Amino acid sequence: MSRTPVAAGLPDFPWDSLADVTAKAHSHPDGIVNLSVGTPVDPVDPVIQEALSSVAEIPGYPTTHGTLALREAVAESLDRRYNIPDVDPAAVLPAIGTKEMIAWLPTLLGLGADDLVVIPELAYPTYEVAAKLAGARVLRADGLNKLGPESAAMIFVNSPSNPTGKVLGLEHLQKAVAWARERGAIVVSDECYLGLTWEADALSILDPRVNDGDLTGLLAVHSLSKTSNLASYRAGFVTGDPALVSELLEVRKHAGMILPLPIQAAMTAALGDDQHENIQRERYRERRSVLIEAVRGAGFTVDNSEAGLYLWATRGEECRATVSWFADRGILVAPGEFYGPSGSKHVRIALTATDERISAAAKRLSA
Repeated sequence: MSRTPVAAGLPDFPWDSLADVTAKAHSHPDGIVNLSVGTPVDPVDPVIQEALSSVAEIPGYPTTHGTLALREAVAESLDRRYNIPDVDPAAVLPAIGTKEMIAWLPTLLGLGADDLVVIPELAYPTYEVAAKLAGARVLRADGLNKLGPESAAMIFVNSPSNPTGKVLGLEHLQKAVAWARERGAIVVSDECYLGLTWEADALSILDPRVNDGDLTGLLAVHSLSKTSNLASYRAGFVTGDPALVSELLEVRKHAGMILPLPIQAAMTAALGDDQHENIQRERYRERRSVLIEAVRGAGFTVDNSEAGLYLWATRGEECRATVSWFADRGILVAPGEFYGPSGSKHVRIALTATDERISAAAKRLSA
């Protein structure tokens, strides 16, 4: 039997290419400051840990749809935190981390070789992977006018953006929704950084001002990895168009894509408690203030970066040269080319390090 491995059609995993500069950064006398990934470093709040353990004795299978308490907590938190009213708990579906949800959305919704998936010109790599897993075509386009007469089956939008921190305005989101509806396309909005805004207000695709109160064809993907430090828990959810969520639910039931019950309980607690989220947001705000001043002081321009957990920085040279320059100072950052060809002269610098490591990075840049 001959077969083509699925991995053969996928791009190389970007971070595997950083081995040499990682070793160089590790050799710094004061140790590495790893700002290349958005991995939380702060502790999980006790209220979440307690909820996780509270159902540890329950042996039965959880439901794919999740508990009603979890889905209600999602709806209430979206209203309370982001002014998204009237989310139907029935149209909420927990995910085993939002990367998993994003990676399989085109496949789960039946896209294939005849379909086009549009992703941002600078984009989280999993959007491209998602299209390739489904066998669909991919186009990078921030302006939908680039498509001309061609239609699309799915459009990914990401505001605030990873990697740039750019926030899409109301008019941009309205146009994306209108364009998609004219062509019967699904809009998937990755809103993992919606709760981390610094210099601009971000809107959800589910905001009535964006969609005129009609959720048809719209899906919003949310993560608790960043605002609640739950990356290790793999805690996320998707909500939006009830018909699309119902379709996802049916397929995921068959595929056994079930979020463990302790994680569901932890998510319920996290979504019901705003205090820990506010504390974490202020931690990142302070780290950003320290780091952005040092990066600019070292001669870099920071573009966009008005929200999210990253600084999108450049000094006009090829990104791999900049990565090496940082590594000489014991700082590891991500080359902008990871996120698309137009990122070739930028690097992405994460805010996800301890106060001590952020301070160490700032001192090295100032020196």
